[in-house]
Amino acid sequence: VQLQASGGGLVQPGGSLKLSCAASDYTFSSNVMSWFRQSPGNEREFVAGIRRSRGPTYNADLVKGRFTISRDRSKNTLYLQMNNLIPEDTAVYVCAATTANLITSEMGRIGNYDSWGQGTQVTVSS
Repeated sequence: VQLQASGGGLVQPGGSLKLSCAASDYTFSSNVMSWFRQSPGNEREFVAGIRRSRGPTYNADLVKGRFTISRDRSKNTLYLQMNNLIPEDTAVYVCAATTANLITSEMGRIGNYDSWGQGTQVTVSS
């Protein structure tokens, strides 16, 4: 397994979670690593991504300043810190990676990624 997501769970509205995505050495060397999410009946949507040579990119309408993506090269791990969670954030969160050099507008396209993790469930409910 090249990507292994963890950290999901049940949290009350307004709470926080930090997701982790452990990657193999090869996968972590990818140019782009991102988080997507998918809720029942909806298409998979881009949450945030980070490129090796640039800062993070967010789905601004979705995140609204609540999430932070980061990567720890020493641990080959990608993170997603999620704060002020709302019920609409309930979904399976999946990490993805690609060796392609993506520009910002390309980071949200599912077909541009060649490695996917299995996902971790996040449920926001009181």
